Amino acid sequence: MKRLYQAFDPYIALMFATILIAAIMPAHGKGAVVAGTAADIGIIFLFFLYGARLSPQAALGGLLNWRLHIAVLLSTFALFPVLGLSLQYFIPASFPPALVTGILFLCVLPSTVQSSIAFTSIARGNVPAAICSASASNMLGVFISPILAGWLLQAQGVELSFGIFRDITLQLLAPFLAGQLLRRWIGGWIQEKKAVLSYVDRGSILLIIYVAFSKGMVDHIWQQVELYDLIFLFGVLTLLLAVVLAITALIARKLLHLSREDEIVLQFCGSKKSLASGLPISSVLFAGPQVGLIILPLMLFHQWQLIVCAVLARRYAAQPELKTDLVK
Repeated sequence: MKRLYQAFDPYIALMFATILIAAIMPAHGKGAVVAGTAADIGIIFLFFLYGARLSPQAALGGLLNWRLHIAVLLSTFALFPVLGLSLQYFIPASFPPALVTGILFLCVLPSTVQSSIAFTSIARGNVPAAICSASASNMLGVFISPILAGWLLQAQGVELSFGIFRDITLQLLAPFLAGQLLRRWIGGWIQEKKAVLSYVDRGSILLIIYVAFSKGMVDHIWQQVELYDLIFLFGVLTLLLAVVLAITALIARKLLHLSREDEIVLQFCGSKKSLASGLPISSVLFAGPQVGLIILPLMLFHQWQLIVCAVLARRYAAQPELKTDLVK
C-alpha cells in the first residue's frame, strides 16, 4: 500500500477534480468559446516549451547503442499500435466506440520523458541511454503520432483532412520547431524558471481537460457509458501494459541479449505513454463532445503505468547487479 501511495501523482487528483468541475459547471456558449481559445493558446505554448526543453544532443547522443534505441522506438510506435488493433477483436460491440478510439489513440503516443528517466534511475539502469531514447521518442512523436492516429483511426471516422494537417502544423509542429530554434538563447532561462513554467504547462493541460469534458457534459455524452464499461476499460489497459512489459523483457533478454541496465531502459521507455503530449494532440485531432471519452483511456493508463513501473523499478533496484545475458 505504501508503494502505491508513493507512486500516486497528486497532479492526477487535480485532473479528476477538473473533470468534476466540468461535470458541475461545464463551459457552454461564449464561455466555451473563450475556454476553447485559451486551450488552443495553451497547446501552442506547451509545444513551444517542449521544443525549448528537449535537447537534440540528448536525443541524438549515444547512437552507438542503436539497437536499444530502435527497440524503444519500435515498442512505442509499432508494438503498441499492433496490440491496440489486436485488442479490438476482444472488445464487445456494445463497448462505447469513443473509448475504443481512445485506446488506439493511446497506443500511437510517444513515451514519457521525466518518469521514464526517473524510474530508470531508481532501478539502476542506463540513465544516459534513457535520456536519449525518451527524448528521441518525444521529438519523433510530434511528427509520427498524428500520422499514425489518422491511419489507424480511419475505421472510427477520423480522417486526416487538410484542416487537421493545418492545425497540426500551426499548433504542434511550428511552436515545437520554434522552441528548438530558440533553445540556444532561451534554454538557460527556461531551466531557471522551470518550477514556475511547470505550473503554467500543467495548468494548460488542466484547461484542455476541462474543455474536453465540458463538451461531453453539454452534449450528455456520459450517458453512453456504464460502470461496467469503465471496469472493462481498466481491465483492457491492465492487459495492454502487462503484455508490453512482458514482450519488452523477452526481447531484451532472449532476442537482443541486452545488459541489465539496457533492459531497464527498454522496459521503462518502451512501456510508457505521454499524457503531456497526448492531451494537446487529442485536442487538435478530435473535435466534438466525444473528446472527453477519447482521452479517458490515456488518463487512466498514465496513472496505472506510474504505479506498476514504480513497483517494478524497486524490484529491479533490489536485485544484484548482474548482466541479463548471463542470466538464462
